Amino acid sequence: LYFSAQEGILFFYHIKDLQYEMKICTDILQPICSLMFSPDYTVLLLVTDQGTVYTYKPAHSGEAVKLLDACSSCFLAADFLTPGNKYCVSVTISGEICVWFLEDGTCLSKLNLDIEVHV
Repeated sequence: LYFSAQEGILFFYHIKDLQYEMKICTDILQPICSLMFSPDYTVLLLVTDQGTVYTYKPAHSGEAVKLLDACSSCFLAADFLTPGNKYCVSVTISGEICVWFLEDGTCLSKLNLDIEVHV
């Protein structure tokens, strides 16, 4: 079980029977508002309330890597495009939808809805 706290810390709870163990995975110093696993569960997208998207690879137990940083409008949500885990799509509060290449954060395509988006 992965979850985040308001402080920007990503936690992992390993639960087996009635026993559990808690581990701090990474601290990105920004409140995390959304977590999304890739279809093969190898990469976790972390979206902050300040509009930054990070990737975290649980198998590597390293730090989260900043992938995208909001410029004009905060990212509201992000998710993987399937099949695979090479691309993700994001939406900003201002209604801009973008497709991203996850290896280097390149924006491949944009579409502006010209409407404010809410969750």
